[in-house]
Amino acid sequence: MSRGESPRILVVDDDADIRENLRDILGDLGYEVNAAADGPSALELVKKNAYDVALLDFKMPGMDGLTLLREIKKRSAGTVSVLVTALAGPSLNAEAMSAGTWKVLAKPVDFSLLLSLLREALDQPLVLLVDDDRDLCENLWDLFRERGFRVFLAHDLSDAAERLRESSFDVVLIDMRLPGGDGSEVFELVRATNPQSRTLLITGKRPDTDAQIAQLLDEGADAVHYKPFQMPALIDTLKQLAAARERRSTEPSP
Repeated sequence: MSRGESPRILVVDDDADIRENLRDILGDLGYEVNAAADGPSALELVKKNAYDVALLDFKMPGMDGLTLLREIKKRSAGTVSVLVTALAGPSLNAEAMSAGTWKVLAKPVDFSLLLSLLREALDQPLVLLVDDDRDLCENLWDLFRERGFRVFLAHDLSDAAERLRESSFDVVLIDMRLPGGDGSEVFELVRATNPQSRTLLITGKRPDTDAQIAQLLDEGADAVHYKPFQMPALIDTLKQLAAARERRSTEPSP
């Protein structure tokens, strides 16, 4: 979602009354809402649209909510998933969190709680992680989500260009070595499409990338961290850059 656009919500539930009730209420509140009755239909919508939040019924025929959640994460890592279920309990909640659920919401839905969760999810800083190491991306996705960031993933220059066209990010983490390009090209894309974003360079290729990193820092990149990461320091830098991006976005134009 680009800043200034209506947040886009996906509602998936095989109960038509619940599905339509959620769509009507959220639509009346200004959200752009799509609804699906099952997992395959929901995935077709995810292929065509970028959703900010997905409200997923757990118990559905054919594909349950956790299976759907995992599939959505593969296709749209930045979508915040909320599992909605009448079967909430410690075991299911733990499995849901392990799968990448942000929250588990009990049925019948408490609408005041739901709206509070939506506001909280939409206020989370948006982070784009550009790195071709998929295992590293998966680990950092889990870590950053636990710290309250919405995390989008890109694994090459083409992926990064598409994500940057779709959303306005607070922080972009840029690996310096990518298939079909390098960190300098991603940095230029960020400056062209997301000029307010803060940029954090990441690399494990020292000293090969030292000169390139020095040049990008001179050109306005905000920070650099080296692999293997010192995670507390990386998280602290991410928080500082997200806060700085928020301050910059609210400053009056000269």
